[in-house]
Amino acid sequence: MLSDPIADMLTRIRNAVMAGHPTVAIPHSKMKMAIAQILKDEGFIEDVTLEEGKPAPVMVIKLKYWGQRRERRPVITNLKRVSKPGRRVYVGKDEIPWVLSGMGIAILTTPKGVMTGQQAHRLGVGGEVLCYVW
Repeated sequence: MLSDPIADMLTRIRNAVMAGHPTVAIPHSKMKMAIAQILKDEGFIEDVTLEEGKPAPVMVIKLKYWGQRRERRPVITNLKRVSKPGRRVYVGKDEIPWVLSGMGIAILTTPKGVMTGQQAHRLGVGGEVLCYVW
């Protein structure tokens, strides 16, 4: 049993990127699928697919790299979990964080769904800050 499945997902992605793996498998949930879809839409990962497994479905995330062979670098530099089970972090529509001067994204869960900080700012909603990605 995991106490923080989103932190587990981010850690699996971080470890796979540091090891240079082409894909990473993560247990499926709706929240994790929404986060992965945002990462895909923002260009941090190549693709996310859902594979039906015997005990439970699994998300397979295809990681994105740039450069050729020895100069190959991951697109994701770092991922940081912000709101944790022991300390939830909520922000209003005027307090949405600006990550790395716009080079990164903040992922929020709002009453209108899971979205980036920029989308939440445009819609004028606040929510719980799940993580930062840059």
